[in-house]
Amino acid sequence: MGKTNIRSVDLNLLAVFDALFDERSVTRAAGRLALTQPTVSGMLARLRHDFGDELFVRTSHGVLPTPRAEELAVPIKALLVDARALFEPAEFDPARETFTVRICGSDYLQRSVISPFAAAILKAAPQARISVIQRPASGLSERLASGDIDFSVAIRPIALTSLPIQPLFNDRYLCTVRDGHPLRPGRIAPEELCAFDHAFVDPTSGSFRGPMDAVLERVGMSRRVAVSVPTFAMLFDLLRSTNLVAFVPNRLAVAQAGLRTMEADLEIEPLEVVANWHPRVEREPRHIWLRETLAGVMARPPV
Repeated sequence: MGKTNIRSVDLNLLAVFDALFDERSVTRAAGRLALTQPTVSGMLARLRHDFGDELFVRTSHGVLPTPRAEELAVPIKALLVDARALFEPAEFDPARETFTVRICGSDYLQRSVISPFAAAILKAAPQARISVIQRPASGLSERLASGDIDFSVAIRPIALTSLPIQPLFNDRYLCTVRDGHPLRPGRIAPEELCAFDHAFVDPTSGSFRGPMDAVLERVGMSRRVAVSVPTFAMLFDLLRSTNLVAFVPNRLAVAQAGLRTMEADLEIEPLEVVANWHPRVEREPRHIWLRETLAGVMARPPV
């Protein structure tokens, strides 16, 4: 008999071989594979042709493997295990895995999202490493596609709508000042807010205009932004030592010692915070676990 052309072999036949070898019965093998007995008998005939051997000899108690079948049993089972692994997601055990997570987001999101997310990752996966960077000015989609970045965390207006999005939470801006500030507690009118100089966080351009300026303009008011800073840490230091006023997301403002927050008598759109990733990792076990961990962290009340 000539050599069998591998391209003509139906690999489903190997599953039939494996079941026959384990069960030693055409009936039981058919039940295990959810096939009919005639179908299994027909596939056994094809196996005999392909391997040039009887493989299984019928007896009064089922079938017995030939010496050739005994030789084939272990490598065929190993081949089937490897083949299944190609189509079935591998188990992911964060406690035992060594991996790196790369996340980008603004200073606000580093504090409100990425910091607690990183802590949760390290608690469950002590061998993990986490790289946190500022959101790049360009090329974010390409870096997500290449795997250079695993997650981008952003507010909805600047999220990448062409990629998968996971909503995380909604936040709101609060007027924030130092304890003992001349502004009275309670809901603050726009004219009261605009009587004081303001501070503003702009991590990239150092501009003196932010989202609140458009809100104030809608009610015919304007403010003077006296200081533009790159981080909230610097903003909070300034607020504690001056009479500056700032609009700060609630998740950051409420946790700051020496500062107090007030509602502004303005219609301010809420901040919707979301995460982006690339579809290529949608089914990756590591990334699925990371997304579940992120959702769990964001479901907890902020500390």
